Amino acid sequence: MALTALDPRTALVVIDLQAGIVGAPTAPLPGAEVVARTVELADAFRARDLPVVLVRVSFAADFGDVPPGRTETPRGGSRPAGWDVLVPELAGHAGDITVTKHNWGAFHGTDLDVQLRRRGVTQIVLTGIATSIGVESTARAAYEHGYHVTLATDAMTDLDAEAHRGTVERVFPRLGETGTTAELLALLEKTHG
Repeated sequence: MALTALDPRTALVVIDLQAGIVGAPTAPLPGAEVVARTVELADAFRARDLPVVLVRVSFAADFGDVPPGRTETPRGGSRPAGWDVLVPELAGHAGDITVTKHNWGAFHGTDLDVQLRRRGVTQIVLTGIATSIGVESTARAAYEHGYHVTLATDAMTDLDAEAHRGTVERVFPRLGETGTTAELLALLEKTHG
């Protein structure tokens, strides 16, 4: 599906581009490419005074705030110091909103919805890692909260190429519109000058 529109108050929401995640093995794209494309989008949003939201995942040292529940995949374990620090290419912009989450998605248990609504945001553009985990969970919740959802599919990657492909091809078209960074930048220029 082609991108059709960007609302007057659209926000860029960046998922988990932080030291311990960007440096992990990812597919189909390396984390550095996702960061570079996200920086392009963030710069374009900032230049137009549109909100940029940097979401990071973090847990207490004892992992006491990890969501409870039985899973087949172990959770927790040690993390190196600074694993949850946002990448320097994106950090340090005074007008950006930072949200810390303790779940896969960026809405549950955070003030993301309040931050967006206070700014009149009706649409979000999503980027980040991992496509089938944090990005997909956030896209689902955004859709359920009534936001228009746009997904920059070449500014996200996963821990598994098949998981990325499945989410991009099967899930995202049901939640919003997909496009490339270049297509989003062109639409942003067309609609927001």
